[in-house]
Amino acid sequence: MGLSYLKYLYLAHFSKPVGDRPLYRAIRHLPARRILEIGIGSADRTMRLVQSAKDASRSEPVRYAAIDLFEGRGADLPRGLSLKEMHRMLAPAEVQVQLIPGEASHALARAANSLANMDLVLISAQPDTMSMASGWFYVPRMLHPGSQVFLESCGSDGDSSLRLMPAAEIELLATGARRRAA
Repeated sequence: MGLSYLKYLYLAHFSKPVGDRPLYRAIRHLPARRILEIGIGSADRTMRLVQSAKDASRSEPVRYAAIDLFEGRGADLPRGLSLKEMHRMLAPAEVQVQLIPGEASHALARAANSLANMDLVLISAQPDTMSMASGWFYVPRMLHPGSQVFLESCGSDGDSSLRLMPAAEIELLATGARRRAA
């Protein structure tokens, strides 16, 4: 039993916040080598996601992409990492990184074609990802049949939870976005 397996066991079954545990299990079981995070929840979670993907990838390249407002956050939103800080933080991980600044639906419209075949997509519960309504149109083209999409939600107690979205629900949201656009 290697050190990476022990790290996996800890993250998948004992780590805090509890709501993130399904992500680590999904990364290990897919294994996820191409990850998209829409709205960066916490830098710690991002680093654990990337490291878990590297451990599970068995020396195959890992690609991490993120869509976030970065410096564009308004005063009413909690301060996140700047684009430069995020690049600096991810550099030691030695993975391919694509950081896309902007509001979720606009950034998805610009970058969806370069984000094809994502294994795991995480949509954060941050207020800036509420703009996903028209962005759902682009999500199906970024997925393959084995992709998993997790949607984060915050409870009234402030704890977040993740829900694995079924393909039918994603397609329904994408269809609704197409109708609104027309």
